[in-house]
Amino acid sequence: MNCDQQIPMWLLVLGFTGQIAFSLRFLVQWIRSEIKKESHIPLAFWYFSVIGGVILLSYAILRKDPVIILGQSAGLLVYCRNLRLIYKKKNGTEKIQVAGVIVNEKGD
Repeated sequence: MNCDQQIPMWLLVLGFTGQIAFSLRFLVQWIRSEIKKESHIPLAFWYFSVIGGVILLSYAILRKDPVIILGQSAGLLVYCRNLRLIYKKKNGTEKIQVAGVIVNEKGD
């Protein structure tokens, strides 16, 4: 690692902004779990994950850092998938299979 490398201030601000947004998800989850008195992952957790992940991925692309690019890309797939699953369930459009027949969650 070259510690003498000059990183433009705007790029540092972008990277730190992404890291702060990404870290806020843990604070949100902790506070919500304390309120509920049980482990709970609120919807805001996934939004902070996506926002922070996109910003950090942008930072990694601009820095041309393949390790961070791979890590944030994989994470973004998971965060977006979880949001999709949450909204599918919320809208009652999640399909399940019962005895070989696909029905929605409400048994329609």
